[in-house]
Amino acid sequence: MAIKKRLSAVLAVGVLLLSACSTGSDTSGGDEEVAGDSGGGEAAAPKDVGDIRIDMVTHGAPGDSFWDVVKSGGQRAGKDLGITLQYSSDPDPGKQSTLIDNAVAAKTDGLVISMANPDGLEASIKSAVQAGVPVITINSGIDDWQDFGAITHVGQSETIAGEAAGEELNEAGVQNVICVIQEAGNVALEDRCAGAAETFDGEMENLQADNTDLQASQATIQSKLEDNSVDGLLTLGGDMSGAAVRAVNAAGRDVAVGTFDVNADVAQNVLDGKLLFAIDQQPYVQGYLGVSGVYLNIINGNDIGGGQPVYSGPAIITKENAEEVAQFAENGTR
Repeated sequence: MAIKKRLSAVLAVGVLLLSACSTGSDTSGGDEEVAGDSGGGEAAAPKDVGDIRIDMVTHGAPGDSFWDVVKSGGQRAGKDLGITLQYSSDPDPGKQSTLIDNAVAAKTDGLVISMANPDGLEASIKSAVQAGVPVITINSGIDDWQDFGAITHVGQSETIAGEAAGEELNEAGVQNVICVIQEAGNVALEDRCAGAAETFDGEMENLQADNTDLQASQATIQSKLEDNSVDGLLTLGGDMSGAAVRAVNAAGRDVAVGTFDVNADVAQNVLDGKLLFAIDQQPYVQGYLGVSGVYLNIINGNDIGGGQPVYSGPAIITKENAEEVAQFAENGTR
C-alpha cells in the first residue's frame, strides 16, 4: 500500500508537468534530423526558432523498440516546436561519449542524454555544460544529473519502480523469481532488480541476458526453468518479456511473468494473460519533455524541475487498463 501511495504522488507530478509543457541514424553513431516549421512568435528568442538545433544522444541499441518510442517523442517535440532535432545513439559508453562531443563541436544548441553508464559520460557532459550547452538527462542517470550540471532528469525512480514490481509479484503468490537483466553494466536495470528484491517476500536471483540476441536469451531463460522451484520471471524490457513468454511456453511450465516497459506486444500479452503486469516509465514522455525542456531553456532561460527530477513513471499496466494502453502502443507512442 505504501508503494502505491508513492506511485500516485509520482504520477501526479508527471501529469502536472506534462500539462504545463503542452503549448519535435539511429545507431552506431548515425543521426537523424527532424525539422519543423519555424512557427514564429518567439520575439525573445536569441535566434530564429527554426535555426535551433537540439541533439538527443541515447544508449539505445539497434532494433530496440523502447528507444524507438523515446525517439518518436523527441521527434514529435521537434515538429511541434519548429526546431531541428538530431538523434543519435550507441550502446557503447565510449562511442556515446564521442557522439556527445561531436554534437558540441557541431554547435548544437542543447542536449538530451540518457546515462546508462554515467561514469563513461561524465567528462563529455560536464564539458558540454561548461561550453554553455544546456543539458537534460533522460531515462537513466537519476542519481548523477545534478553532479554533472544538467538542468533536470526526466524518467522514473528505478528503485520505486522495482519496489512496485516486487509488490505485484507478492500479490501473484510466487516464491522463487528470476530477474532478467538485458544490458550488462546498466545501473538503472540493476536498481530495478534491487528494488524488487527489497519488497518481494520470496527468493530472487539475477540473470544476465542480451537484448541484442533475443533467441539466445530465450534459451538462457529456458535453461533456468529446468529448476521446477522457479515460479516467476521478472524481465526489465518489453522485447525481453517476449523472449521470456516464449521460454515459458517452450518449457511447458506454469510460470508467472511480469515486466518493465511497454510496447504493442507487451500490451497484448497483458490482455491475453501471458504477462501479469508491465511497469511503464512512459518513454514517449521522456523524449518529448527532454526536448521541450531544453527548448524552453534556450528561448526563455527556463530551468524545469525546480532542482528535482521530473517523473515520467512508473505506471502499472494490468489486464484492467491494458486495452486503453494498447491503442497507443500500436501507434508507437507507448
